[in-house]
Amino acid sequence: MTIVVGGEALIDLVPHADQLAAHPGGGPYNTARTLARLDQDVHFLGCLSDDGLGATLRARLEEDGVRLDTVVPTTKPTTLALAEVDAGGAATYRFYTEGTSAPSVTPDAALAALPRDVDLLHVGTLGLVMEPIASALRAVVEAVADRALVMVDPNCRPTFIADREAYRERLGETLRHAHVVKVSEDDLAYLEPGLGVAEAARALGVPVALVTLGGDGALIVDAETEAHVDAPAITVVDTIGAGDAFGGGFLAYWARAGLAVADLGDPDAVRAATAFACAVAARTCERAGASPPRLSDLDGDF
Repeated sequence: MTIVVGGEALIDLVPHADQLAAHPGGGPYNTARTLARLDQDVHFLGCLSDDGLGATLRARLEEDGVRLDTVVPTTKPTTLALAEVDAGGAATYRFYTEGTSAPSVTPDAALAALPRDVDLLHVGTLGLVMEPIASALRAVVEAVADRALVMVDPNCRPTFIADREAYRERLGETLRHAHVVKVSEDDLAYLEPGLGVAEAARALGVPVALVTLGGDGALIVDAETEAHVDAPAITVVDTIGAGDAFGGGFLAYWARAGLAVADLGDPDAVRAATAFACAVAARTCERAGASPPRLSDLDGDF
């Protein structure tokens, strides 16, 4: 199956022993790397700079086996994110995006780069906020939704969103074409305040919502039912990239099993894919930075 992951690539600057360690990152970038490490045919659709950090981002994708034929080149400097990690390993971010590479994909460039045949599409994170890439991703979603499974990961960053209502409206236009949405409890509290988790997930209007619950696993919510999936017990180093790895894990399972949009109606298939996603996310949390596992690390989980 052909998988396309669209969105931002950037450099995470993570404090470590009184220094800043630079880690290639960005939600969709991490998801693409996860899929490649799980032996999937995945293309990254996003902007990469011609500067040194952009070369690092490109090299890491190549090392993992991500296809770069859909990359849009730019001379703008690489986008940066400063991660602040608390005592529990949870990360918060400050983003430096103005005039940088990640937002720079236009709708015309994205559609021109899109492969002719797409089976699975994943879009998300800052790419759904910044322009013109937000419009570009929306155009790509609309172009393939009638023939590909579309998964959206909002991964909301409230401090980065200038106008919450405008963002919710634009996101709604993208979710209207989605088949799966992956959200955290924090995402739901921001998008649908005042509602319970399952009610908020259904309010997004997507056939299947996967609500990540950290160490407690995930909740699968569809129009009528809810199902809880446990996560493996681990020792957390940090949670950077865990949600991105979860999305990649779900799609990797879906592709390996040869499943399609219609199979989202099979609760056993969705539960199995979600359990695998939880395992992939857990293994990522055992390592510093966004470093998803390889398929060989998960033999007992698939």
